[in-house]
Amino acid sequence: MNDNKFDVAVVGAGIVGLAVAYAAAKKGQKVVVFERNPRAVGASVRNFGLLWPVGQPAGRLLERALRSREIWLEVARASGIWLKQNGSLHLAYHDDEMAVLRDFERDSAGAGYQTQLLAPREVATYSPAVREAGLKGGMWSATECTVTSRQAIPQISAFLEKELGVEFHFGSAVTHVESHILSDFYEHWQAERIFICSGAEFETLYPKIFRESGITKCKLQMLRTSSQPSNWDLGASLCAGLTLLHYSSFAHLKSLAPVRKRYNLETPDFSRYGIHVLVSQNSFGEIILGDSHEYGWDVSPFDSEAINALILEYLHTFALFPAPTIAETWHGIYPKLPGRTDFVVEAEPGVWIVNGLSGAGMTMSFGLAEEVV
Repeated sequence: MNDNKFDVAVVGAGIVGLAVAYAAAKKGQKVVVFERNPRAVGASVRNFGLLWPVGQPAGRLLERALRSREIWLEVARASGIWLKQNGSLHLAYHDDEMAVLRDFERDSAGAGYQTQLLAPREVATYSPAVREAGLKGGMWSATECTVTSRQAIPQISAFLEKELGVEFHFGSAVTHVESHILSDFYEHWQAERIFICSGAEFETLYPKIFRESGITKCKLQMLRTSSQPSNWDLGASLCAGLTLLHYSSFAHLKSLAPVRKRYNLETPDFSRYGIHVLVSQNSFGEIILGDSHEYGWDVSPFDSEAINALILEYLHTFALFPAPTIAETWHGIYPKLPGRTDFVVEAEPGVWIVNGLSGAGMTMSFGLAEEVV
């Protein structure tokens, strides 16, 4: 039984669980991680691979995002994970969007963002993909980074196991948890602290807490091109006016109201399906595109070609690629906690639930894990 005693047990090998495992193992604690699937297959590998601090509001959340970024760089250096510090561009094609960027730049001075307003002629130096016709200007942010999610998540697991001695049990669904004890039905383990970082286990092990948490589900649709030819480089990750409506870093700006009103009048389907478009490029040279946001308990298991068409329609207003043909589409589902960016609660003595990062898991998990561990 001694071999089954740990300082920390983590349920879930997505980015939240791996971040918690890293924070604990770095302190010299003996850590075990359980994952019900043979490998991580959820939202942690179904995303842009973007670390996006510029989307977080000034204060505690921006500080957490920037600390997460520091830890990502630390992990990448130690493990050899591909991580590109390529920054981001917010592009403006309407005067009202440019007004939002100006107000953000004015109001955020000294908050910790690393942004700079750009004239149209300056934008192209950051990315060759930007559509120049109608461009009013943009905002460069230096803090955003890109990883290849489908590779990075298993690579972090391997790094934790090899270099920090974290024990992994893949294909092991935890069926019972109480203070200091957990089981997958066949075997029992002991741990001083247990962290439930998987939405599936949270929902089934603590259904009352889950139901009363206010968490709902968000389905997003995404697309990927083939590798771009001749080592073509996107440069900065891209977004445009719709993204100003999505991230809370801009939500306090009064100049945002005309932007929202115009999009709701001209293209109400963007709002209906929660569409804003981000563009990233992974280590294979593939362009990752998306996404949509459909909230509720009864999210459809089927993807909508109409939603994908809307994503591509908006993409074409601000970006062009040498090889735009779509090679793959998919959807992901993540927990959403309205009005909050995390759900951290002690379910019973020594058992902590860490969930509800609301689509910002890649950006926030390492910083949050350092706080909760």
